[in-house]
Amino acid sequence: MESTQKVPTKTQAIFQMKCPRCHRGDLFPTATFSFQRPFDMHDRCPVCDQNYSPEPGFYYGSMFISYILSGFFCLGFALIGVFVLKWTIGFTFFWLILICLIGFVWTFRISRSIWIHINVRRDRRFDPQV
Repeated sequence: MESTQKVPTKTQAIFQMKCPRCHRGDLFPTATFSFQRPFDMHDRCPVCDQNYSPEPGFYYGSMFISYILSGFFCLGFALIGVFVLKWTIGFTFFWLILICLIGFVWTFRISRSIWIHINVRRDRRFDPQV
């Protein structure tokens, strides 16, 4: 039975944290801002069986993406807080740390989603362990 649901684009699949191959299966078993099991990830796609951990250390590259996203966000937030909103440095950093603590799980997950989407093409399976 064929699904009539529209398949998300690559960009939509990244931000919805869907499988890089079929764009339908979830990468994570819980919702993004659910703090229950925030770092758990499915081993394989529940729809197309794409392996989400094709080799040991596969997600080390996602740490660089997380670092870049966090760095630019923190820099931008601090600059806007101090120079545009005229907040004190202490007040700005209080809010920055609070937002970063709350947004850590999202940054972790979006970095992994971006990384697997960079490395797995839609038309080809990346699964060296098969």
